[in-house]
Amino acid sequence: MAEHTPEEIMAWVNDRGLGELAEKMGIEILALTAASGVATMPAEGNRQPLGLVHGGAYVVLAETLGSMCANLAAGPGRHAVGIEISASHSKSAKDGIVTATAKAVSIGKNLTTHEIAVEDDTGNRLSTIRITNFLRENRD
Repeated sequence: MAEHTPEEIMAWVNDRGLGELAEKMGIEILALTAASGVATMPAEGNRQPLGLVHGGAYVVLAETLGSMCANLAAGPGRHAVGIEISASHSKSAKDGIVTATAKAVSIGKNLTTHEIAVEDDTGNRLSTIRITNFLRENRD
């Protein structure tokens, strides 16, 4: 889908959906290409008992965004399957909107790696996440 317009890509995202977990968490994709993307999620509803956004929520946000980028890189007749993810949390958000920005580290024939920076409303880095996806043929 790399040759498609941003409008066509966003229509694809809307048709495909993000999956049950991402939808429950309120994740929204704002921009998407194979090489980069932006997604948001509210802090509310994604907090742990201490009132901080759960670290796992940052990982779900990043994996959702990175996997969507990888699926665009996969192209027609193929899809992305996550094979590795790592996260380093540096700060915590309590309120507002959390924003993830993905950038490709490598896009190959069979593997993609994206780094996702997660920030709060004021631009503080909350988490840095790296995901590698295997690009495989669709199977019936």
